[in-house]
Amino acid sequence: MPRWSQGRQTVLAVNVGGAIIPTFLSLYLLTQALAPLRVLVATAAVTFLTSRWARPVAGVGIVVPMLLPALSAALAALLLVPQQAPLAAYVAGTMGTLIGADLLHVRQVTRLAAPIASIGGAGTFDGIFITGIIAVLLA
Repeated sequence: MPRWSQGRQTVLAVNVGGAIIPTFLSLYLLTQALAPLRVLVATAAVTFLTSRWARPVAGVGIVVPMLLPALSAALAALLLVPQQAPLAAYVAGTMGTLIGADLLHVRQVTRLAAPIASIGGAGTFDGIFITGIIAVLLA
């Protein structure tokens, strides 16, 4: 944990398990998709829903209801890309959560005056992890 500076700056970190690995896996899966545009539309839908429900919480960061990304990704995948629903659910859920919860709310996190904030950490890691499990269950 970085030391608290006198300037009250927030260090923005990127979580390996909650952001980097899911992003690379999602990019790989997107190259394997039969209908990548439909997967991106599903991702946009999850991003929209997640951004609406994400809330900044002091001491934690951005928090998302744990099942929202997983269930919305599964539904979007089944409706838009039924032939590759597990692939689409994983990509839409993980990327939709990272973009909708973390990236679109970065400024709100810096206003919390926390010493460190993490992309793909604490509040969204659960959503990303549960999304991966539900995508596997769809398979």
